[in-house]
Amino acid sequence: MADTASVQERQLTLDDLTAYFAKGSKPKEAFRVGAEHEKFGFYLGSHEPVPYEGDKGVHALLTGLQRFGWTPVMEGPTIIGLERNGANVSLEPGGQFELSGAPLSTMHEICEETGQHLDEVKTVADELGLGFTGLGFSPKWTRGQVPIMPKGRYVIMRNYMPKVGNLGLDMMLRTCTVQANLDFSSEADMVAKFRMSLALQPIATALFANSPFTEGKPNGFLSARANVWTDTDPNRTGLLDFVFEDGFDFERYARYALDVPMYFVKRGDKYIDVAGRSFRDFIEGKLPELPGEIATMKDFADHTTTAFPEVRLKTYLEMRGADAGPWSRLCALPALWTGVFYDDAALAAAWDLCKDWTLEDREGLRRDVPKLGLKAQVAGRSAQDVAKDFVAVAKAGLKNRAQLNGGFLDETIYLGELEQIADSGITPAEKLLSLYNGAWGGDIERVFTDCAY
Repeated sequence: MADTASVQERQLTLDDLTAYFAKGSKPKEAFRVGAEHEKFGFYLGSHEPVPYEGDKGVHALLTGLQRFGWTPVMEGPTIIGLERNGANVSLEPGGQFELSGAPLSTMHEICEETGQHLDEVKTVADELGLGFTGLGFSPKWTRGQVPIMPKGRYVIMRNYMPKVGNLGLDMMLRTCTVQANLDFSSEADMVAKFRMSLALQPIATALFANSPFTEGKPNGFLSARANVWTDTDPNRTGLLDFVFEDGFDFERYARYALDVPMYFVKRGDKYIDVAGRSFRDFIEGKLPELPGEIATMKDFADHTTTAFPEVRLKTYLEMRGADAGPWSRLCALPALWTGVFYDDAALAAAWDLCKDWTLEDREGLRRDVPKLGLKAQVAGRSAQDVAKDFVAVAKAGLKNRAQLNGGFLDETIYLGELEQIADSGITPAEKLLSLYNGAWGGDIERVFTDCAY
């Protein structure tokens, strides 16, 4: 293990960076799950996006939520988030409102936390004339209509994104996701979970596909959010083919992180723009913007948050492949991954579903799912067939966990909607398109009432 006490007085080594990821290993009894979700805020009536400023803006919402015991998170004089008991409320670049939940033991706790958050937000939002909806991509607004939140890192990212992809600004401003963060017990356990979840991430994308509209009309995708990630920045996105290579370990991921171009260095409340620079140069004190200053472990930890693969390693593994949706699917996403992560038999069975897939199989599935959803094909099977098996494996894993709520029901109750989606082969996006072409009469405004929390 690296000598972390002296890391800031000397140049970081690869051992230091490897140790950062390795320190996430924990005994199985200490495993927890963190759930995250984002949602679009809008003004009731006009359905316009909500700016930060004003007496009915995001700042007012963050201020109002403090009555529930949330403490403000500041960047200089600006409130940029809230924290309470290990959970955080934060702002995405276009004002998407995010809950990053506390690490919790059961899906029952996660769903209770999510419900409490949505109730609190609705209480304050009703006073301000705001509503919230869960979709993977903004159904109505143009890029230019979306207000920018006052966070330093977003200014840097917004300037850099158009240089490295065509859809990076859409990723920042017009997408919402639901995520789950899960633990590993060792390097070998991390590798097994990383490979399985990375291969199956497009199956989760298909099950949760919920973004068929752009600027008021069908966009030709079932998950426009997933499509955005195929043209954002190839240096920091994708399925990370090296994860499936022999010898993959913490050190290999550390090497990958080193090669992700930098966005910023944070000093106090200030973000210094070093977009496109090399973290290797920073380690050696060669950044022109910070002459002679060498990177710290905090700098490296910050830097790892600027890689955006479909599964991301920190001191835990982040599942990043799903569109946001209604409350029921906000609980379903962590339940799906917990079922296959935290039961040994389920982990092995989930890997059996995808262990023989080739690089071409994995890349083809990721390419096709945004348009085809569960109708995509992989290694001679439909994504729907794989999804049925995947959900069944997760259900068995949750049943084996035997975590009961007050009504003596186990965690499999949160998979009901996913079972219906997998069995029918009809994604949430296709249901929205049916409404748009039917009951809604082509009126996108209906999404703000029918899909609101």
